[in-house]
Amino acid sequence: MQLETLLANITQNSRIKDAYGATHLPIYNTATFDLKRQSSEGQVYDYSRSDNPTRNALETIFAKAENGFGCTCTNTGIAAISLLFETVLKTNDHVLIERDCYGGTYRLLNILFEKNNITTHYADFTELEEVEAILNSNAIKLIVCESPTNPSLKIVNIPQLARLAKSSNALFAVDNSMATFASQKPLELGADFSVFSSTKFISGHGSVTAGAIVSKASVWDEKFKYMANAQGRAQSPFDVFLVSLGLPTLTYRMKAQEESALKLAQFLETHPEVLEVKYPGLPSHPQYELAKSQLKIIPAVLTIELKSAEKAEDFIKKCQLFGEKVSFGGADSRLEIPSRMSHATNTEEDLAAKGLSHATVRISVGLEDTNDLIQDITQALAVESIIPETNVETLKC
Repeated sequence: MQLETLLANITQNSRIKDAYGATHLPIYNTATFDLKRQSSEGQVYDYSRSDNPTRNALETIFAKAENGFGCTCTNTGIAAISLLFETVLKTNDHVLIERDCYGGTYRLLNILFEKNNITTHYADFTELEEVEAILNSNAIKLIVCESPTNPSLKIVNIPQLARLAKSSNALFAVDNSMATFASQKPLELGADFSVFSSTKFISGHGSVTAGAIVSKASVWDEKFKYMANAQGRAQSPFDVFLVSLGLPTLTYRMKAQEESALKLAQFLETHPEVLEVKYPGLPSHPQYELAKSQLKIIPAVLTIELKSAEKAEDFIKKCQLFGEKVSFGGADSRLEIPSRMSHATNTEEDLAAKGLSHATVRISVGLEDTNDLIQDITQALAVESIIPETNVETLKC
């Protein structure tokens, strides 16, 4: 079954028991279940923190979408990352992670070091010699990467990294938040775990925070479910429903956003006020060929470098169609300066190591008309532009 077919009818394909044949996923918004009123056949439910039919249905769909054994849905994306770390790692363990990682992951690893003496090794995963050197000199328990990375948008060769992990007896997790299973399936590429924030492209509407972790092996799926229940990390039934609303349109949204993002990237690459454009869909990107072979859809996120921090702040203020917001993958276009938003906990040294400055702007491209977005960026980057007193209507939407 193709992904689009799976996601078009998640009620049927999740095999949730629904006596009334609901077209869309029914919400079992209850804390408890009456054991006496349940059939003895199939799964029996007692408490929604442990299991809930609505949540289990989404977990089934995610496991099928990623070609994994099972899935655990959490209440946020970082909760899924935390569940991964707290289930897999023990005191004094070592983690190897791509240097250009999500700011929340960076913050969490610092906390784990302080509380559990878990050592984190950072490396550029596009330089496999650097990765091998760390693996050869340390007992690495877990390797974690994003691809594309956030916000520098490097593409990691997942199959090669998976082979290195296996040869070193390390577990391998891919944060698939940006690419999603519509673009790449990490478990098929050799990873043990696919972790993602459903807040972003997957839900697509900016109405919910959510996360998930999909496991290749049953033993780890059972461990994640046990820990999620013990810690109370479960996603609520109503939030599951909100995530599910975006699934039937996921691939179509991402393809439309990809088309628009490429046009914006091409426009920005020739703009005199822009020093650099990072977007894996551009031939100038250092991993362009790898991106084409590994990703079915190039996610609609690009990063630009402007001439100064002041110019970046000015650009943010003057854009009218782009909100200044964290996160990405929604229907609305947005931008942020990572150094003071998503990656604000990074030190100046760490930011420099990731190739980020206070003039770096990350852009998430939504579903607006592409020409409107280009027009907005044009006026915002104009050297002598003045913040207009009129509203967004002036852009002839």
